[in-house]
Amino acid sequence: MPTNWTLVIHGGAGIINRGVLTPEQDAGARAALTRALEAGSAVLASDGAAIDAVEAAVRVLEDDPHFNSARGAVLTFDGKVELDAAIMDGRDRSAGAVAGVSAARNPVTLARAVKDHSPHVLLTGAGADTFAREQCVEQAGEDWFVVPERRAQLAAMKASEDWFDVDMKYGTVGAVACDAHGHVAAATSTGGVTGKRWGRVGDSPLIGAGTWADDRACAVSATGSGEYFIRESVGHEIGARVRMLGEPLQTAADAVMTGVKALGGSGGVIVTGPHGAAVWSFTTEGMYRGQVSAGSEARVAIYADEG
Repeated sequence: MPTNWTLVIHGGAGIINRGVLTPEQDAGARAALTRALEAGSAVLASDGAAIDAVEAAVRVLEDDPHFNSARGAVLTFDGKVELDAAIMDGRDRSAGAVAGVSAARNPVTLARAVKDHSPHVLLTGAGADTFAREQCVEQAGEDWFVVPERRAQLAAMKASEDWFDVDMKYGTVGAVACDAHGHVAAATSTGGVTGKRWGRVGDSPLIGAGTWADDRACAVSATGSGEYFIRESVGHEIGARVRMLGEPLQTAADAVMTGVKALGGSGGVIVTGPHGAAVWSFTTEGMYRGQVSAGSEARVAIYADEG
C-alpha cells in the first residue's frame, strides 16, 4: 500500500474566531472538513492520483453549505450565483478552470472537464455553462445553491454604508495533494465575494494566482482577498521561491503571504511538495483547514491558536 501520500484542504480564511462561530457552525464545519479528508485520502490510499484526490475532496466541500462554494455560495449584487473553480496537475502543468458559471453542481468537476476534454484552460459564463451540459456535468438550480444565510448577508451588505466589510470570511475551498508517486495537484472552488458586480472574477480560477501545481516545486491553493492574490501571483510565486531559491515550503508560503499583507490583502494558502511535505500559512484570525497523510491521522482546525 502507498506509504508517502499527503492531502491538505482548506475551507476559507478571514475573521473566524470563537466569538463569530456558533457551536453548531464550528461542529458542522469540522465535520465537513473531515469528510473531505476522507474522500481525498481514500483515493490516495488506493494508489490513486493526486489530481483525482483533490477533485474528490473539493467536491465534498462544494456540497456543504458551511462554505462559500457551490451550495452555500455567496450572492452577487443582483442576487445570483456566479461560481469559479480551477484544477491543475503537477505532472505536466495541465489545468482547467471556469469562472462565472451558474449551473454545474460541482464547478471543480467542470474545471476538470475543461482540462481533460477541451483545448482551453479557462472558460467563462454562458459558454462554460453550455460546455458543462455538453460534457454531461451534473446540473443544479438556485434551490440547491442558495441558502437563507447568503440572502441575509446580501441584504445586510446593501443596508450597510461600508458594505465591503459586511462578511469578511473568505469561504473559498481548496485542496492540494501529493500522491505515492511524488506527483502533486491543486484544486480551488469559490462563490467569490458577497455583492460582487460586473462579472468580477477573483484569484481562485486563475492559474498561478489562487491555484498552482508543479511537480518541480509544489502545489498551492489559496483563499482570501482575491484582488491582492492576483497582484502577488501567489501560487506561482510560492512555487518559484521553492524551485528557484530552494526555500522550504513554509518559508516560501510565509514570505508570499507577507507580500500579500504588505499590499493590503489577507487570507491564507495550503501547500504540499513532491516529497509529501505540507504546510499552511495565513494572516487572518482563522482558516478552516485539515491535513492527513499515510503516516498520520487526520486533523482539522479552524482558529489560529490551534496550531
